Amino acid sequence: MPSLESVINAFITLFVTVDPIGNVPLFLGLTAGMTALVRRSIAIRGCTIALGILLLFALTGTGILDSIGITIDAFRIAGGILLFVTAFEMIYGHRQERREEASNTVAMERAANLAVFPLALPLLAGPGTIAATILIASEMSSEPGVSVWAGKATIIAILTVMMLLTAGVLIAAHSLDKYLGSTGKLVLTRLLGVLLAALSVQYIADGILAFARH
Repeated sequence: MPSLESVINAFITLFVTVDPIGNVPLFLGLTAGMTALVRRSIAIRGCTIALGILLLFALTGTGILDSIGITIDAFRIAGGILLFVTAFEMIYGHRQERREEASNTVAMERAANLAVFPLALPLLAGPGTIAATILIASEMSSEPGVSVWAGKATIIAILTVMMLLTAGVLIAAHSLDKYLGSTGKLVLTRLLGVLLAALSVQYIADGILAFARH
């Protein structure tokens, strides 16, 4: 099995990129006027779809990269840059604005497939989360002393727990929104953004060092 440190780092990275707390006000806006039962159904369906998308990339991501001639080290640098951009947007509030634009579009249309767009894509399983999933899956499967299947089983477990937690947060969105308030959510998002920035720099550095060794 992968080390405890790897598991913790993977969970933190995915928690920050999925950002369940940051999605609370957007989820409430999208489901305004709906009953608690309907909101619960949308949250569960959206998280289930997002989990399926992320599991697909966790299990086939490196194979897709190999088929088009992209090394994992190159993707590690590109993914690190993408995660850094996500972190920058979280710190300065641009990510929330972009998410709100997508949410407002659907809210006005009152689309029946709300759980698919924008909840599953791009709010929960966006480009940053997909990139992080591929990188984490690759690292866990290539960790010394860890079999490929043990690495895959670990990332599957982490993603499943992450989406169960996210579903719980969205189901309890109304209570959390009142408890945290706008200031609390703002501070938490900024702190998570700084943490993601540090993790993304580490991905970039690891990729560059791997290239240098070759």
